[in-house]
Amino acid sequence: MLKPAFALFTMVAGLALAPSIALADAASEQKVRDAIKSMAPNAKIDSIADSALPGFYEVVMGGNVVYVTTDGKFLMQGRVYDVGAKRDLTEARESVLRKAKVDAVSADQRIIFAAKNSKHKVTVFTDIDCGYCRKLHQEMAQYNDLGITIEYLFFPRAGIGSAAFDSAVSVWCAADRNKALTDAKAGTQVEKKTCANPISASYELGQQVGVTGTPAVIAEDGTLIGGYVPPAGMLDRLNDLKAKASP
Repeated sequence: MLKPAFALFTMVAGLALAPSIALADAASEQKVRDAIKSMAPNAKIDSIADSALPGFYEVVMGGNVVYVTTDGKFLMQGRVYDVGAKRDLTEARESVLRKAKVDAVSADQRIIFAAKNSKHKVTVFTDIDCGYCRKLHQEMAQYNDLGITIEYLFFPRAGIGSAAFDSAVSVWCAADRNKALTDAKAGTQVEKKTCANPISASYELGQQVGVTGTPAVIAEDGTLIGGYVPPAGMLDRLNDLKAKASP
C-alpha cells in the first residue's frame, strides 16, 4: 500500500453512481502504471478500471483501492462515498476483493467452531496471546448459541518465526486443534509440535486483506467488521449486513 506521504484524504462522491469495473484503455492504463511506479517502484498493481469518481481510475494493489486521474497526474488514497445512497464505495469494492481471497481458503485450512443452528459465519484472524482474541474465544458458546459460526485463521502479530507463530504451529499440529486452541487461549502451555501447516499462508493472507491487528473479524460478504464485538452486538451487525444485501 502506498504511504500516507502521498496524501491520505477522504473524497465524497455527490452523484449516486455505482462503481464500474470496466477496464481502462491501454494508453491511459500505461500512464497510471507509470505514475504509480514512479512513486512506488515495487508496487504490485492487480487491476486498473473505471471508477464511480469522474476523471479517476480505480487501482487495486494488494487488495487495497486507490484512485488515480486518467492522465496519471494525481493519486488519492482514501474513501469515496456515494452521498445519496450513504454508501462507502471504496469499502464495497474492497469487500468484494477481500471475500474472494478469504473464500479461497478451504475449511481444512481453518479451525472451526461451528454453531449447531448456524445463521452466520465469520472468519476471524487471531493471535493466541492477544487479550481481545482471548476474550472473544471465552465467549465462544454465546456466539455459537446465537447461530454464529467462528472460523479461525492465524495471524501471529509478531510475524513469521515469532514465539506467537510457533505457538500457532503447535496448536495446528495438535491431535485436537479446537481443544489445543482453547487451552492455549486460556494460558495453558501447548505441547510444542511441528508439521505441515498453513500459518505462514494465513498470516500473509491477513496482510493482503487489510488486517492490522487482532482479532480481525470478516463477514461472509467480505466486510471487515473490525476487532472484538460482543456476541449480541456481532449478531446485530451480521443481521444488518444481511438485510442490506437483500433485494
